[in-house]
Amino acid sequence: MKIRKLQQLKQKRKIVCLTAYTKSMAQNVDQFCDLILVGDSMGTALYGMKNTHSVNMSMIINHAKSVRLGTSKSALVVDMPFKTYGNAKQALKNAKLIMKQTKCDAVKLESNGKNYSIIKNLVKNKIPVMGHIGYTPQNKKKFKPEGITTREQLKLLNESKKIEQAGAFSIVLECVSTKTAKQITEELKIPTIGIGSSKYCDGQVLVTEDLLGLSGFKPKFVKKYNNLNQRIKKNIKKFSEDVIKKRFPNKKHEF
Repeated sequence: MKIRKLQQLKQKRKIVCLTAYTKSMAQNVDQFCDLILVGDSMGTALYGMKNTHSVNMSMIINHAKSVRLGTSKSALVVDMPFKTYGNAKQALKNAKLIMKQTKCDAVKLESNGKNYSIIKNLVKNKIPVMGHIGYTPQNKKKFKPEGITTREQLKLLNESKKIEQAGAFSIVLECVSTKTAKQITEELKIPTIGIGSSKYCDGQVLVTEDLLGLSGFKPKFVKKYNNLNQRIKKNIKKFSEDVIKKRFPNKKHEF
């Protein structure tokens, strides 16, 4: 039901999406979002990994379970980790496990330009799938914007249409050029969710830690709404001073 409502938002209003990896963060973003993504971006945002490749099934499932506890309004989508959907059989087994253990509404997998049949098989087995094209961190070692040249534009447009035809309910466009993102959004019937892919997408997603200034990651496409790292350091400094100067704890904090 939530997935169907999400699809119906296309051309009505912009779709709001943020990541969450914990119950507490999910509770904060749920009332303001249409979709919460438990992304494999947790590898870099939370664990300090160099990329997303070391995020495994147990990690994504445990974090998604936590997020589920803090999510009521938003649709919950969980990333399928690196090398967990290499073929139809493996993808179905792992997607079923994610859906069963996390009670999420859908899974997301990155396109490698070949795995359309995998999407089709998951959808056939009643597992809603969100696609992902453009810069796909699981498949590409070096970052670069996509869809700049006419050739790249046609390739991404074709890729997005095949993902739609395979049955995906939505598609993430990551770091796709403005002209290409606009064309894809106009030609697809399913919603496009952009990250660094212009205002023309049907919705937008960011890593919550990035926009709050918690991750230290400052790419061009992120608008930083706060710098919580500075605020946290100030509070911790105050706590440290209070302990050293014996201001904390006092009688108010005793039993």
